[in-house]
Amino acid sequence: MIISGYTFVRNAVKLAYPLQESILSILELVDEYVVAWCPGDADDNTLEVLQNLNHPKIKLIEAAWEPEKFRHNTLYAYLSDVAKSHCRGDWLFYLQTDEVVHEKYLPVIRQACRHYAHRPDIEGLLFHYRHFWADYNHCFTHHGWYPREIRIIRNLPQVHSWRDAQSFRYYDRFTPSTEDYLRKDGTRKLNVALLPAEIYHYGWVRPPHVMSDKQNRMSRTSSGTNRDLYTGRFDYGPLNRVPRFAGTHPAVMHKRLAAFNWGEALQYAGRPQSGRPLHKHERLKYRLRTWIELNLLSGREIGGFRNYRLAEKFTPG
Repeated sequence: MIISGYTFVRNAVKLAYPLQESILSILELVDEYVVAWCPGDADDNTLEVLQNLNHPKIKLIEAAWEPEKFRHNTLYAYLSDVAKSHCRGDWLFYLQTDEVVHEKYLPVIRQACRHYAHRPDIEGLLFHYRHFWADYNHCFTHHGWYPREIRIIRNLPQVHSWRDAQSFRYYDRFTPSTEDYLRKDGTRKLNVALLPAEIYHYGWVRPPHVMSDKQNRMSRTSSGTNRDLYTGRFDYGPLNRVPRFAGTHPAVMHKRLAAFNWGEALQYAGRPQSGRPLHKHERLKYRLRTWIELNLLSGREIGGFRNYRLAEKFTPG
């Protein structure tokens, strides 16, 4: 059994992605790690970071950044497919560069891959998610944030990234294009097993001015215009409305945690500042639904879109 890790990346250092930490978090588990690297801004040194890792498992593939060809952020799905096409594994572990795996989960992930190696009915493995917000001490696992997502897939030519590369679909026919990455017709959800393991998502933990830059760039690749959403520092809002995280972070994140230096720019109490749209978790209807889910439904989500068919839950043996 061979396991490949893969991802795509551009401007990771400039936009404060935990690229190195993401790769290192599963490098022990995988037999190779394929990175589709896109040349970025002149003042970004992402390629240097990748080269300095200097590990025989890491394979760099240069890819073109073509937002005019792949619209509505389907460029991300295309680039993840570019990396996927160079993977030789039986299982493919896709991590976005703001996602990190805690080392405590590696044994159960390896066990699950072996357990389902000869179960073709299981096409992917599903993970729980923790979405960190503003700093490393607050995170979401509930309504308004995807609580689970597929991150390991069987190496099948019919399986492609879907929409903005958050998830996957099985296609009856496929041509790399905006239209195919967005369509539902002629596709189906993957049959998956849920693992007792989490993905730590750090995409919303950046200095406020970097967060604004990142969101503006995503908006431009989505809309195809140069219109910016944010002209100043990103306002995370009062963190007393965000659940606190009481666990431990992956060991590979310790250096990054120690470098945290934007606490003075955050709001730890009070009410949302006027003059900006409320974040989803600040809106009353979402706060009520979240309270019901966490206190009355044992964390089970009310509604919510699930881009998978849950076949079973994996129990480590």
